[in-house]
Amino acid sequence: MKKEGVILIAEDDEGHFELIKRSLQRAGICNEILRLADGQETLDFLLIRGDGPKREPDKQYLLLLDIRMPKIDGIEVLEKVKQDPELKKIPVIMLTATDDPRTIERCHSLGCSVYIVKPVEYEDFADAVRKVGLLLSVVEVPQISRVK
Repeated sequence: MKKEGVILIAEDDEGHFELIKRSLQRAGICNEILRLADGQETLDFLLIRGDGPKREPDKQYLLLLDIRMPKIDGIEVLEKVKQDPELKKIPVIMLTATDDPRTIERCHSLGCSVYIVKPVEYEDFADAVRKVGLLLSVVEVPQISRVK
């Protein structure tokens, strides 16, 4: 992923967000990282609505998305993103504690790029995110140009 691309982390747990951010940075990822605390904030950002931060045209975004979030869950966010003609280009990596095979299948059928189950142990979790960072270092991400 090019350095000017923004990594969006949709994660309601502050501790998990900080761990993900640190692990990505340790993997050499120096992109801007933005936390979106729930599904509603994530959709508002991407769809350019509401009072909070909003995406900018002609930028690259990659979304790390938790499933269990307040207001709107990650599956509904994924569904809305992948239904939008422009937003559907955004790579979405599900990073969640949910390991139910039906949920995994549903997320893939909706269009997630990768599904990663968060390990329970701290070191395993940090290592999994570090590996995500290695993946991100070689991924090409499209620009999202249309502004609603």
